[in-house]
Formats: sequence, C-alpha cells, structure tokens
Amino acid sequence: MAKYEVIMPKLGESIIEATITKWIKKPGDKIEEDDPIVEIATDKVDSEIPSPVEGKLVKVLFNEGDVVPVGKVIAIIETDPEASVEESMPDSAPVKEAVAEVPAAKPTAADKPVEESAESSEGRFYSPLVKNIAKTEKIGQAELDKLAGTGKDGWVTKEDLMAYLKQRGSAPAQVIAASQTPAPVSAPKPSAPQVTASMGDEIVEMDRMRRLIADHMVMSIQVSPHVTSFIEVDVTNMVKWRERVKDDFLKREKEKITFTPIFIEAAAQALKDFPGVNASVDGYKIILRKNINIGMAAALPSGNLIVPVIKNADQKNLIGLAKDVNSLANKARSNKLEPDDISGGTFTITNLGTFGSITGSPIINQPQVAILGLGVIKKKPVVLETPEGDVIAIRHMIILSLAYDHRVVDGALGGMYLQRMQQLLESFDNNRSI
Repeated sequence: MAKYEVIMPKLGESIIEATITKWIKKPGDKIEEDDPIVEIATDKVDSEIPSPVEGKLVKVLFNEGDVVPVGKVIAIIETDPEASVEESMPDSAPVKEAVAEVPAAKPTAADKPVEESAESSEGRFYSPLVKNIAKTEKIGQAELDKLAGTGKDGWVTKEDLMAYLKQRGSAPAQVIAASQTPAPVSAPKPSAPQVTASMGDEIVEMDRMRRLIADHMVMSIQVSPHVTSFIEVDVTNMVKWRERVKDDFLKREKEKITFTPIFIEAAAQALKDFPGVNASVDGYKIILRKNINIGMAAALPSGNLIVPVIKNADQKNLIGLAKDVNSLANKARSNKLEPDDISGGTFTITNLGTFGSITGSPIINQPQVAILGLGVIKKKPVVLETPEGDVIAIRHMIILSLAYDHRVVDGALGGMYLQRMQQLLESFDNNRSI
C-alpha cells in the first residue's frame, strides 16, 4: 500500500518553522490532487498546503497550534485507492500515538546542518529562531538547557524564551558554556511596568500577527542602535508630472501611477550609489547585498502591516515598478500574498504621510540596516534662489526620514544617502515621457 509523506515546505529564505492553524482535511478524508490539506501561518504570511497526490489522508502528525520546523513530515496520505477506511487513523486518535507509529523521515544532506545547530549537548531540540534569540540575549547553552518547554516533547518555544527573558530581567546567566565568550557588561534591561485595568476599560487580546509584529519591533530596537536623519525635498516637478500623465498612463497601461514607484525608483538608484545602506549585519561582519529588493509597508484588512518586496527594483523601469506596486498592494488588501512576495527584502520604504503625518522615525525591518519614511506632500511657501534674486513661491514639499543602524551606518553615510535622494527627486524631469 503506497503512502506519501507530506512535509512542511520552505516558505521563504528566512522562514524555518510554521504554525499549523487549521486542518482542512481530516484522517479518512478522500483527497484530490491540489486539494488544500492544512492552513499554516508564519511570522510573515498565512498559506495553505495543497496535496501533491490523490488519495486518502491516513494520519496527521501534529495538532492545530503546533509549531513545526521546515522539512518535518506533518501528514501521511495513502495513494492506494482500494485501501479501507478502517486502516486509517480515527479522528479521535491522539496525535502522539500517530507520531509513535510513523518512522521518522530520513534527514537529507541539506537538513543536517540545521539539525546539528538546533540541538544542545544533551540532544534536546531547539528551533533556529530560539537559538538566534538566545544568542542575541547572551543566553548560554547550559542556561538554555535548564528552561522548561511547553512545546511538543518539551521543546522550548519562542514564547517560553520571551517569558523567561522577562523574568530574568537584568540577572546574569548562572552558567556559561565553556566555549562561549563572556558577554560584555551592559546596562540592565528595563522591565515592562505592571499594568492593571480599571473599571470600564476594554481589554483587547492581540491577534497572532500583532503579537509577531510587537516582538519583531522590540527585537529590532534591542538589536540595532537606531539613529534617524531628516531632509526636506521639493517634489514639485514630480507632482506636476504625475498630474499631467496619470490619465494617459491609466488608459495605456491599465494601471494607476502613484507616487510610490517614483520614490522606489529614486531609492534604488541611491542604494546603488551608496551600497552600505543596502546591507545586513552578521556579528562583526557586514553583508553588502548584491540585489536591491525594496519592501513597501502595506496595510492588511485587519489593520496590521505587512511588507511585500519588489525584487531587483534597480533593474525595472517606472512602468514595471508601477505594475509591481499595484499588484502587491492589491494582493495585500485581499490577503493573497504568497511567501515569495514578502521574502528577500534588503531595504524598506514606509509611507508615513498616508494619514497626514509630516514625518516620523520608523523602526528598522531586521535584518536590514535602514528604512526610509515618506511624510505627507504639502504645499508650502519656500524661498527660491533665481538669477533675479530670492523669491517666495508655493512648492510641493516632503520630509524624508531615514532610520539606520548606527553599528554600520554612521551619520555621514545616512546623510549622503538622503542628500542623493533629494538630488534625484528635485531634478525629476517634468517632460519625461512614459
């Protein structure tokens, strides 16, 4: 009787685990090829896993809510159409028994480095995410091994580790692995204040994505010393050009032309001129990214934010950028973003002016080293220098803010990047053809 193992797929270059949110099919259900079997969620996107084969779902190896590493077998499909229903696992059978009955999948060569780096000296499994957080927080292996885990088979989950860090506060690790270099002395970490609800207050539980966003923002501030620089830019030529061509652009390309692709075009050019801003940090190593993949913060129907990525933005013309921007924005609004749509970003742009904000100081989207904030475009009286002397004129102005990781981007580099953005936008050709 032929059986097919369904594994947790790799959903992006930085994703190493996913949460099972809902089993669409149950043991005993007949499945057609490409039928969705299970809904899964990562810290970036929700998705469905389709069946690669036709058959009958025999066993599920994880419960809803379990966090599963990429590459693990999550279900067994019987591809023999003559198999009897009695041979399949009943719906009420415990998942742990099902796991015991199915032999573990043989690790591939690609799996070995991950497995080796995710186990302690005692053979206990840790997800790469937990290991990375422990490394960032200077938690030694011996200290990590002492933590009680609430995950499957006693695994330490991210929630376990974050709860431990809150309790741990500024207390130093009791045991440090012999091979680990002692961390430098740093200031005590602030603990969250005690908060109590008063009569009449409404308590709203964060949804899964809001929790992930909150953890990601706190992590970014802890990892990177943020500095923000600002510059005011005259975008009058750009505004007039868009106003002149937007109707023809819509008729010809069947796409709207917004300001976003114009800013992305300038940002990509400036990143080519200053590659130190298109980078990541790995310990004491700086990774200068070859590709320029620009993420743009977009709102989901739930009100949460997600960052779709325009790949190789420097290699696309304005029409291509406009189509990518519109496509990704529509997919975000309809909850149809794919894992590849949100992976691989090297730099991020966020539109702070959507609701009238003049400017702001955004938080870096790790592991990037900078993020560009766009304020609202407003008409302002500005002093212009002319051959006949200074004059006051009404111009369309915007404030750009660049938040950057001061470990590798200093004020000079950040300032030069913004100055280059100013030059590109203020010299925009008002007679540019489409």
